[in-house]
Amino acid sequence: MKSLGSIRRDFTPWSDPSAKPYIAFENVTKTFGDFTAVDDLSLSIYEREFFALLGGSGSGKSTLLRMLAGFDEPTKGRILLDGQDLRGIPPYRRPLNMMFQSYALFPHMTVETNVAFGLKQERMPKADIDARVREMLKLVKLEQFAKRKPHQLSGGQRQRVALARSVAKRPKVLLLDEPLGALDKKLREETQFELMDLQQSLGLTFVIVTHDQEEAMTMADRIAILEKGQVMQVATPAEIYEAPASRFVANFVGNVNMFEGKVVAREANAARIAGAGGAEIFVENAGDAAAGNAVAFAVRPEKIKVSSRRPEGAANAMEGEVWDLAYLGDMTVYHVKLPDGQVVKASALNSSRLTDDPLTWNDRAWISFRPDAGVVLTR
Repeated sequence: MKSLGSIRRDFTPWSDPSAKPYIAFENVTKTFGDFTAVDDLSLSIYEREFFALLGGSGSGKSTLLRMLAGFDEPTKGRILLDGQDLRGIPPYRRPLNMMFQSYALFPHMTVETNVAFGLKQERMPKADIDARVREMLKLVKLEQFAKRKPHQLSGGQRQRVALARSVAKRPKVLLLDEPLGALDKKLREETQFELMDLQQSLGLTFVIVTHDQEEAMTMADRIAILEKGQVMQVATPAEIYEAPASRFVANFVGNVNMFEGKVVAREANAARIAGAGGAEIFVENAGDAAAGNAVAFAVRPEKIKVSSRRPEGAANAMEGEVWDLAYLGDMTVYHVKLPDGQVVKASALNSSRLTDDPLTWNDRAWISFRPDAGVVLTR
């Protein structure tokens, strides 16, 4: 099957049946008293992959990272790294490193001595340490700050020092626990691309924990959506967004409109769904939904067009009222209320300074979308 959307690089080992995972969680369960943080979870991560664990608070993502790092042990199941069972191996003997949101830099040390700390612990020769530190500082563009101390740096610079220290020992895997949470929005966006470039240049496996959907979508080769200690879906960012496996995933990632209804007819791969938005919806691919099944048709706001007149030849069109709108500069977001009370979100790019079809509050409006604009969900 051809991958949905564009991919960041030509790297898809998960599509190769003969490829062996570099990190494998096999039927892992972790309980704390009566609370189950991770529930019989299995997951494969491949070498040189930038993998994201994405979920809300309490979804189990940080517990997974802590077990991989060795700070916690699974209650049941096992975790393999390059074929080796990690049970019983202490954190300091595992070929990985962890970068925390707080950065945990030593305030009394300079940038270069912070980066060199782990190398000195390994008793690396001084000449090699100096060369490695120079290499790491050049990599994160901090050569001119080598003699400064953490309090003399900006938040973004401290983050890069922590990153340089984390990769200086050349671990097989770098674990990142909400690493950009302390940065402002603009700096966070810039750092995301720096992390991607760094990961590819070093050829390391990165596993990042985040609750920020945009962060995961930007950086990761694949994303695991977690909820209540279970994996809801594992896929590329484009597949997560365009082909969510369930209502939960569709609602969790990005904005979505959910039209609930019943399949009243199947025509090869296509289907007609009645009751959705008070009208009948025609979809090109209904998957395995059978006639009579209760389903949801999920469609993203940018796939929906809004106009003051019914669009000619539209397979799916519904009339409503502009209930609310927001002008965001690059786009306008419309909330259109349908006769059955459902409010549909639609977004339109402001490609010109003026619009030929202006709509405002309380106007009658038509929404329309193509038969292939969304996905049919049965769960």
